[in-house]
Amino acid sequence: MLWLDGEVRPTTVAPFDLSDRGLLLGDGVFDTLMVLAGRPVFAAAHRTRLVGSAAALGLRIDPTTVAAAVAALAAAVGDGVARVTATRGPGPRGIRPPAAPRPTVFATAAPLNPALMFRPVRLATSAIRRNETSPASRHKTLGYLDAVVASKAAAAAGADDALFLNTAGRVACTTMANLFVVAGDRLLTPPLADGVLAGIVRGEILALAGEAGLVGEEASLMPGDLATADAVFLTNSVRLVSPVAVIDGAPLAAPASARVEMLAAALSRRIADGTGVDVVGLVTGTAPPRTA
Repeated sequence: MLWLDGEVRPTTVAPFDLSDRGLLLGDGVFDTLMVLAGRPVFAAAHRTRLVGSAAALGLRIDPTTVAAAVAALAAAVGDGVARVTATRGPGPRGIRPPAAPRPTVFATAAPLNPALMFRPVRLATSAIRRNETSPASRHKTLGYLDAVVASKAAAAAGADDALFLNTAGRVACTTMANLFVVAGDRLLTPPLADGVLAGIVRGEILALAGEAGLVGEEASLMPGDLATADAVFLTNSVRLVSPVAVIDGAPLAAPASARVEMLAAALSRRIADGTGVDVVGLVTGTAPPRTA
């Protein structure tokens, strides 16, 4: 399903200018969010991040256009995953951006797979390093080739996702998620300066830390900190909270904990407040029947 030029279409196929810088140079940004019962989850936060990331790259996009695209797709898809993409648009040959760019904005929707939510995952450390000196490391840009290659290598190693360290050897993130560690009463996640995206669910979990008796904070982490943690988990706008069970073939001492479960429950309540949908019940099949 595709939103383009104010219209929802049943296909993702549409005419496209092959000189678009998003296609040729990865010159653009995107954002992905969950839709439940026709209601986008944390829509305002996703929209603000997308518009802000575009602005950081010198690209102006209209937030009302983003809101309209998400609302139209959400109403059409019911339950699903929506992605909004914004490129700098077509331009002449060369690297330097055009003086007067004409941004391309479109959005797509795909089915939601509830089975991925809250599911434990196995990680394999990638040989590719996250470049924390690059502004792109803190934004969802279209240049995802490192993640594509790392994800393929992780799958070949029998893992579900790849763990990125940065150029200083500190823990950054995975190809698709932010990472958290529970250490005693502390809830730790790498700072943005370590090459980390400001994940929407990451922010929610930091704000909800107190509901699990934890103090949430940003702190640089080394790989050894993961092996000795009380629990390690990932956050993502579609998978929500994923306990980490194995890293590089070694099982963690606590692949899940009561506090991680408390955080997942608190996040689920936040989502229910905005959508009326019990995501835990959606995963387990115990949610009452409903219509989109």
